[in-house]
Amino acid sequence: MLTLYDCATAPNPRRARILLAEKDVAHDTVQIDLRSGEHLGAAYRAVNPQCTVPALRTDDGLLLTDNAAISAWLEARFPQPPLLGSTPEEKAEIASWNWRMEFDGLLAVAEALRNSAPAMTNRALPGPIDYAQIPALAERGLARAQQFLVMLDERLAGRDFIAADRFSIADITAVVTVDFARVVKIRPDERHPHLQRWRAAMAQRPSMSL
Repeated sequence: MLTLYDCATAPNPRRARILLAEKDVAHDTVQIDLRSGEHLGAAYRAVNPQCTVPALRTDDGLLLTDNAAISAWLEARFPQPPLLGSTPEEKAEIASWNWRMEFDGLLAVAEALRNSAPAMTNRALPGPIDYAQIPALAERGLARAQQFLVMLDERLAGRDFIAADRFSIADITAVVTVDFARVVKIRPDERHPHLQRWRAAMAQRPSMSL
């Protein structure tokens, strides 16, 4: 049985939860409380020295410590439904757009939050090393997150999915990013009609309630 090291309130583990649900893969779950610092404690460091979630322990004992590895392994082990693409062209398009969702969106929101939230003083980056907050990066993150919504709305004009005309990991990362942006008071509004339509359609998928 697979074991997912999760945190119900964090965006990156949610990406793994949605992926597992879409592929209907049974797994055990171990909740790691980020707010209390459990991920930095000795017990979890022994599991994952990177001190991050999600982490996935496979049934043969392999530990995968980031979403890139988790998605690659799950797609290879459980190829249906294909969420990283079927043809070389689809795989390339989905990989490119998933990276844009992560870099232009998810990392921008994280930059804004981690460099401004009092609870994250000296925790401006995830992992075992403490890094000081830089307020200017919080301002830049907010600007980048706002622009991300504009870009995403333009991409979704006349489209049901972000890449390759099919539901994919790019949609998963985008949903998680759009929802996560609420923590820095950024959300789609009447300026983003295509994005709002797409998000409403995504809400119909059972996995998105996770």
